[in-house]
Amino acid sequence: EVARIARTITRALRLNEDLSEAIAFGHDLGHTPFGHAGEVALTEVMGEPFRHNEQSLRVVDVLEKDGQGLNLTYEVRMGILGHSSHSRMPETLEGQIVRKSDQIAYINHDIDDAMRGGIIFPTDIPVHISETLGFTHGERLDTLTMDIIENSREGNAIRQSEHIAQAMAELKQFMFDSVYFNPLAKGEEGKAEDMICLLFDYYAKHTDKLPPEYQDILVREGAQRAVVDYIAGMTDSYAVETFSNLFIPKGWMVK
Repeated sequence: EVARIARTITRALRLNEDLSEAIAFGHDLGHTPFGHAGEVALTEVMGEPFRHNEQSLRVVDVLEKDGQGLNLTYEVRMGILGHSSHSRMPETLEGQIVRKSDQIAYINHDIDDAMRGGIIFPTDIPVHISETLGFTHGERLDTLTMDIIENSREGNAIRQSEHIAQAMAELKQFMFDSVYFNPLAKGEEGKAEDMICLLFDYYAKHTDKLPPEYQDILVREGAQRAVVDYIAGMTDSYAVETFSNLFIPKGWMVK
């Protein structure tokens, strides 16, 4: 979704579509299992902030191609690093486009996920926001994308109009109030954090159980780095499966 939005904006502005797409495809490679909960857990065990954008850059620079990394350009690498709101704004317009496309994509997909989960309903979104941005997923994407295109044709920056930016900020605040901090949505987060911490403790004590590709990292950079790289690369389902195999007793099959 991020790549599609970014390519649309980049093409309309006659910029480098391949650069935008490369940044978009790489920007979230460092995401932990369970999203923010995974980042919180790894921050706790590392004793320093774990940031998925920095891990994404590490994936392409260090972990890919059996430890050789990918030969990516500076512009792609800095676009990946700079896609998060807490990081420095990317130097290229394509990187700025991906950063904004990411914000557009995740807030709209979070709305869809929350609706499917029964946490919010379409009528819960304040009417004045929907009247500005649209009442459906497609309408919101179209409004936000076209607004950036129309307001970025002149000058040397990627911009939104003031009233669309304000509506998007209000939509984000609505999501924080109704979804991101909703006990119904956050109820399982503590379990996820505990799971990640237990996996970290296990592999830190049993480094021989790490897959072969992480043994070189173990030698070069130590156990903590190797274990964090392994866990950060897990999907939600793989983390749950690994945890179950390590910590949940298997039932006896009596024939």
